[in-house]
Amino acid sequence: MNIYKEVIRHEVFPAMGCTEPSSVAYAAAVAAQDVQEPPEKITIAVDQATYKNGLAVHIPNTAGEKGNLIAGVLGCLVARPEKKMEVLKEVTPAHLVEARRLIANRDVALKIHPHCADFFVRVCLETKNHHSECILSGGHTNVVFRELDGKVLLDCRNKPASSNEATYREQLRTHTLADLVTLADEIDEEDMAYLRSGLEMNLAISREGMKIKKVGYYLLELLEKGFLLEDVFSSTKIMTACAVDARMDGMALPAMSSGGSGNQGIVATLVPYNVGKHFGISEKTILKSIALSHLLNSYVKVFIGELAPICGCAIAAGVGAACGIVYQKNGKDIPALGLAVNNLVSDLGGMLCDGAKSGCALKVVSSTDAAIRAAYLGMNHYGIQGMEGFVGLSAEDTIRNLGRITALGMENMDGTIVDIMLEKGFKENGTQEFHRNTESCRTEEKGG
Repeated sequence: MNIYKEVIRHEVFPAMGCTEPSSVAYAAAVAAQDVQEPPEKITIAVDQATYKNGLAVHIPNTAGEKGNLIAGVLGCLVARPEKKMEVLKEVTPAHLVEARRLIANRDVALKIHPHCADFFVRVCLETKNHHSECILSGGHTNVVFRELDGKVLLDCRNKPASSNEATYREQLRTHTLADLVTLADEIDEEDMAYLRSGLEMNLAISREGMKIKKVGYYLLELLEKGFLLEDVFSSTKIMTACAVDARMDGMALPAMSSGGSGNQGIVATLVPYNVGKHFGISEKTILKSIALSHLLNSYVKVFIGELAPICGCAIAAGVGAACGIVYQKNGKDIPALGLAVNNLVSDLGGMLCDGAKSGCALKVVSSTDAAIRAAYLGMNHYGIQGMEGFVGLSAEDTIRNLGRITALGMENMDGTIVDIMLEKGFKENGTQEFHRNTESCRTEEKGG
């Protein structure tokens, strides 16, 4: 198994809009693909981290609508699962009208799955004559269960890891930093072409994001007014912020994701790209540095989880970007790369994820700044040492320690954040109705 190619195949792909609502839309499209009738009832269940990530983020092609609920309804109406994480690209005004009607009539419901600590999406669809169900788990496009009219079409929920698509993650877990550098160093021309296409995709959405008055726009204004220096830090922060601004605003453009996250893909690609371009690094080396960035982002997420309570855009993608920059200058300098990991994790390791939203651009700006700084210190063989804080005696240990903190020390973090969200009364599509402590779900919301 070529781990690099498996990571790219499963975790680096075009995605339109925030990846959690997009995955809900994809699951709904899978459920609807064999049902040639309009939906009468749609029930969506998600893990609390997916709920958290979808609550406040704009959905593409919806004129400003937010949330997993409308994304799922639209995915069901579009019914184009072959589009995967770009299914929302197919939304038409007619789809939006029908989705709003179903929500207004209270024919759809969104629940938080009560006992699921990992990524989970279930969509149940009822029409006049049919019932269909789809479950995603272990990855944003990883279908583990399908049922149509009581007939099971697919069920690999209880199969051992060796028999499903998550196998590559278990192998990735056993790799070292040196292994990952070797994998990135050996990518072929086909790999480079794909990385180049992803880079161009993220540059395009960044350019569009400069047109809206959000974080990137105001950073540019700070630069023009003399609050920021015109340097590689500022240009990279503006570039990444604008791209994230566009995604969180629901702009109907794809981004190349990393680790299943579009915002992580923006950090993983644009930070090493812009730094490399600034210092005249060759395109081939820049592309290899982006390959390493993707690998390390996925490697960190093996330990912290698919949807961690800490900010993956800042920390996991920040680690990848920092090491990509070190690689450009120092090559396979493992001590320097390890120090860059320690520097980044020590700096941003406690940053919480409180869902996808406009504020993600602020966290990406922090990640961009910290990644460049961590890389420069590392390439000069300075960094946080193993006796300091929770960093380890090696980069691998540091990442494992980070995973331990998220799994044990932050076990109830997502639940606490979701409860705060619900207590504020901001429900998807305006409803404030929800029920607690039910048998089927910890909280429930219905359209309308």
